[in-house]
Amino acid sequence: MKKAKLRKLISFLAPFLMDIHYEGLENIPTEGPVLITTNHLSQIDIPVLFLNPVRQDLTALVTDKYRNNIFITWFVKSAEGIWIDRTRADFAAFQAAFEVFKQGHSLGISPEGTRSKSGELLEGKGGSILLATKMDVPIVPVGLAGTESVISMWKKLRKPSVTARFGPIYNLPQLDRNNREEHTKELTDEIMCRIAACLPEKYHGYYRGHPRIREILEKQNIQLP
Repeated sequence: MKKAKLRKLISFLAPFLMDIHYEGLENIPTEGPVLITTNHLSQIDIPVLFLNPVRQDLTALVTDKYRNNIFITWFVKSAEGIWIDRTRADFAAFQAAFEVFKQGHSLGISPEGTRSKSGELLEGKGGSILLATKMDVPIVPVGLAGTESVISMWKKLRKPSVTARFGPIYNLPQLDRNNREEHTKELTDEIMCRIAACLPEKYHGYYRGHPRIREILEKQNIQLP
């Protein structure tokens, strides 16, 4: 199935299956390369982001452990997604991602590297830093809330509610090659705190109480409870 047809199909089905609320859509540039970083709660995350009304060119890096899932494999192939092996430096996947940016398209990635079984943020991995800094692309964070409950709600024949909140666009500085390890950790924390700032505090997990989250929210005139 072609990407455009997939979008039409999912757009038709989604309103019957869940209530999706998109917030902060004005933060997404309407054109040009952009890296969209998200938390990862469920297999439903990808379709929810895919349906955003601003960037129909969005694709994503998807861990290849999902290749055994027939539905996800079909979806990733149709959405022109990129499989990535999280157990090693997957240069083929990174090269494919760079090509997406060169075409001026948007790419989604979960810096956590895997689905959070607790529903809270896990510690971020440094792979997204390479994508953002080497290609010098802007980043838009998004916090997904409610996708962790979608399947369980369906089993109860209830219609779940999901929110995707996009934060302000930003750029990362170039990676300091002389202090690579420490600077990678610093930039990864920045990416994750930006995602956390798009989420209710109960989702903050590993980054709960991080002072950078409060700084980001105060700059946006948003107060934590």
